[in-house]
Amino acid sequence: MNHAPPLEGITVLAFEHAIAAPLCTRQLAELGARVIKIERREVGDFSRHYDNRVRGQSSHFIWTNRSKQSFTLDIKHELSKEILDRLISQADVLVQNLAPNAMEKLGLSYELLKEQHEQLILCNISGYGNDGPYQNKKAYDLLVQAEAGFLSVTGTEEQMVKAGISVADTAAGMQAFSAILAAIIQRGKTGQGSCIDISMLEAMVEWMGYPLFYAYDGAPPPPRMGADHASIYPYGVFHTSDEKVILVGLQHEREWELFCRFVLEQPNLFDDPRFANNAKRSENREALREIIQSLFSLLSAEQVSAKLDGAQIAYANVNDMESVWKHPQLAALNRLVATPTPEGVVSSFKPPTNNRDFEPKLSGVPGLGEHTREILGELGFGVEEIDRFFKEEVV
Repeated sequence: MNHAPPLEGITVLAFEHAIAAPLCTRQLAELGARVIKIERREVGDFSRHYDNRVRGQSSHFIWTNRSKQSFTLDIKHELSKEILDRLISQADVLVQNLAPNAMEKLGLSYELLKEQHEQLILCNISGYGNDGPYQNKKAYDLLVQAEAGFLSVTGTEEQMVKAGISVADTAAGMQAFSAILAAIIQRGKTGQGSCIDISMLEAMVEWMGYPLFYAYDGAPPPPRMGADHASIYPYGVFHTSDEKVILVGLQHEREWELFCRFVLEQPNLFDDPRFANNAKRSENREALREIIQSLFSLLSAEQVSAKLDGAQIAYANVNDMESVWKHPQLAALNRLVATPTPEGVVSSFKPPTNNRDFEPKLSGVPGLGEHTREILGELGFGVEEIDRFFKEEVV
């Protein structure tokens, strides 16, 4: 039996742009919360204009803003104060990733808000935190990747590379999402709201745990190894005769023996002292790579896959984006859903937080200001007041 999503009845007010906060609040929305996204008049969230790849709309915006309501407001306009007061009075959670100190300048610091809204949960998402020498530095995703050490361990020996996705923004958004859920549980116990501070740097450093501890106390860091694992081998990419790429991953000695016997069909390699254990295989990876690649170069991807499956060796196809959209496993799991947008229906993926007791709350990607008039009415403003707000460019 399906129940209502767990956050039904929770209202989230989002002063957000770009990726980190919108990704966080989209997930809250799809767990049942009502998310009201506050956007600038006329231009909106600047991520609406990053590109035009989805029927003329931004790929970033479509990804992070499904299932929300859009409310335009000039928060610096003198007439916006009453609107803000009414919005905040009905909110359970306020999420913001505006410029440093922007909320304080608007009179919306947690200290001031708490005086009137003791149950409000405030989540601040910033680049580097609310104190310290980096407090006011601009923090774009790639800049934080660099500061957190990510670039130093990603790429090849000759060339560092960035992540192909907004990994620092995503890390911060996910940390904010889980912290807000915890704060909602805490409020249920204490009746009190709380203030959460999430920085992209701290979130990214959390995700950098393995290389940081690998290099603990001045030890050499993991080398940049391209698509190969830095310390486990064979665990990397190999090319087949039909120009496909397969990533093979071995984790322990039993798999290595099976790989030698049934995939390479060279059982003597298991006793080769160059490859006696993982440390040796990693140390002699160039010689081992040549042995493996010489076989794979004679076989098609289908033939290599059959050998790996037969030996129960883990591997993956190195898919491009089109292949992921058509992925047979995602199709079998029925992951694609139709999503309305201002420019028509597009496909998107169901959220991965599957719970058999409830269905996620999914709705469309909002047009800029699509829900402004409706929400003003809900806040108790009359038709004439609402018309005035539009005429005087408050909303």
